[in-house]
Amino acid sequence: MIIIRTPFRISFFGGGTDYPAWYRENGGSVLSTTISKYSFLVLRKLPKIFDYNYRIRYYERQETQTIDEIQIPVIREAIKFMGFEHGLDITHHGDLPNRTGIGSSSSFSVSLLHGLAALKNQQLTKRDLALSAINLEQNILGEAVGSQDQVAAAFGGFNRINFGGYSEFTCSPLHLKKSKLKELESWVQLFFTEQLRNSHDIADKKINNIKNKKVDLKLMQELTIEAEDILFNGTILDFAKLLNEQWRIKKEIEKSITNTDIDEIYNIGINSGAVGGKLLGAGGGGFILFLTPPELQQQVADKLKLKQVPVNFEYLGSQMIYHDYQDQEE
Repeated sequence: MIIIRTPFRISFFGGGTDYPAWYRENGGSVLSTTISKYSFLVLRKLPKIFDYNYRIRYYERQETQTIDEIQIPVIREAIKFMGFEHGLDITHHGDLPNRTGIGSSSSFSVSLLHGLAALKNQQLTKRDLALSAINLEQNILGEAVGSQDQVAAAFGGFNRINFGGYSEFTCSPLHLKKSKLKELESWVQLFFTEQLRNSHDIADKKINNIKNKKVDLKLMQELTIEAEDILFNGTILDFAKLLNEQWRIKKEIEKSITNTDIDEIYNIGINSGAVGGKLLGAGGGGFILFLTPPELQQQVADKLKLKQVPVNFEYLGSQMIYHDYQDQEE
């Protein structure tokens, strides 16, 4: 039995520039951090005594004889991609709901590939793990997703991720003073809007509209550079203020990113003491991030009356946290 733990992420700047349709011609850059909320995946070779070969528990339970009968595309195609021929028992647990903008789908993909490789006694580097997850989601499954979530989940940490060129991406940790990281962490408030969304539908619209939004996407890249400079040479207050400009541009790229309910939540947060904010992920719902001075956070929470998730940054990325080395039936 193997247990894989892979973090979710929050993205501050650059979201939208991580789509291949954009960065392969223009480059892209994202500023993000993983958080101590995780996707847990338990995998083991299924003993042959059962009258099925695959038992899957991922939001619903499935028991099948063949790989092709598995109704969850990412699991079916990942098993094929990894060339895994033994029966499998796969169980998923998530600290936060899926379809909420914290990169949960890619965290699951990374966990699954990591676990399948471990069951085959293969070791993947973090880079190979990220590239394999990108390939699985974008090329094999044909999903309208960017490339930042897979990289963040695999590597972990507070990073600037650059996209484009021969290497496809580079993941560079931001070596900030521990006091600055702790200060930024203390400003983060994460609220659940209680709206779930299909991010692929919104992403499709964003991808189709890329050629018409070159100015906005270039501005997104410039803001990422400015935000990084502020983290090293400015204040968290200035970083938080810049987040509002990021949100303004993000809304211009695709109107369905927001709606009247989300706009109201955002306005209440800002008017109650938050300095900056943005909806996480592709948009349409999920979690909204605010950067708020610690002394004003209770006031913001009281006004919003939404479920709040405590946030701590994490720095390990996808990890195998348990491996039972006892021989299993082949």
